[in-house]
Amino acid sequence: MIRKTLLPLALVLMALAGVSGCGLLGGDSDPAAEAAREPSAGASSTRAQQLPYDVKKLLHPAKKYFGVAVDGAPSSMKPVDAFAKTVGKEPNLVGSYSSWGDGFNAEGAKNVFEDGGMLYVSWEPFKPSLAKIADGSQDSYIRKYAASVRKTNVPVAISFGHEMNGHWYPWGTKDTKAATFVMAWQHIHNLFQEVGATNVIWVWSPNVINPVPSVKLNWYWPGDAYVDWVGIVGYWTTSGAHTFDTLYGPTRRQVATFTDKPVLISETASEPGERRRADVRGLLGGVEDNDDVLGFLWFNIPKRADWRIQSSPLALAEFKRLIADDAFGFEVPRS
Repeated sequence: MIRKTLLPLALVLMALAGVSGCGLLGGDSDPAAEAAREPSAGASSTRAQQLPYDVKKLLHPAKKYFGVAVDGAPSSMKPVDAFAKTVGKEPNLVGSYSSWGDGFNAEGAKNVFEDGGMLYVSWEPFKPSLAKIADGSQDSYIRKYAASVRKTNVPVAISFGHEMNGHWYPWGTKDTKAATFVMAWQHIHNLFQEVGATNVIWVWSPNVINPVPSVKLNWYWPGDAYVDWVGIVGYWTTSGAHTFDTLYGPTRRQVATFTDKPVLISETASEPGERRRADVRGLLGGVEDNDDVLGFLWFNIPKRADWRIQSSPLALAEFKRLIADDAFGFEVPRS
């Protein structure tokens, strides 16, 4: 009898003291306890952010990419901003070069993304040989690079071993067999997939076939499952092809025999001279007129020639006029 009397009294005293025992009796639950048991909106958001950035939305954009490579970028975006001020529009693709063995420039990738663009990396395997990359001896480095790309979690375009159909690089025709290039490419791609670095757009970038017509590009093709874009490297020179079709057409037509992947003019510029203004008109006009061409990346660095567009006032004026078209440039989605 004593215990039956004391229990209700204890409950009354607890209620008066503001300590609810109702949760024990099946009434309203304690909000703090519920919050501890259920994931918050912030936790759900964190999990969503941990998913790899989905690059599918960037593979076939409605507008054209406008890219540039400038000294100092992307570790600093000041050179890109200066270029944008010069031409009147902010690029949304920023080119960079990374030698095999270098770490991934995570800070640079974030810099570009925060400015509304995407980093484009030309990954250059000067050494060791592609055979060493293909046989697995470089896996530790590849996994570390891929893990950094995944952790950074912004979209990145990577072109491994560009201009592989030329003889001037150690991964090119003089020192490396096409089959070895393909095996190395596929091996790298597979490791990125294993690490979860799916926030990469893979760009296969041969040189235009005009100076190297005897090399069959399909020998170097890793397969549609391993490539997102075909990047074509081709410069407008005073003694070379002088229309969009004569410069890029032969390569595009050969590529079209084995894949329908979209094309990016992944490295280009026009050599200073009397034809430069017409070259700029041919480049931008050709990119805009061809639906399968995603855009272009202008090499605005003096190297063997002064490729900087600002070095030729008339060509710069033409560039500014044409790039102002709404067809060029767009902000890369934040998520």
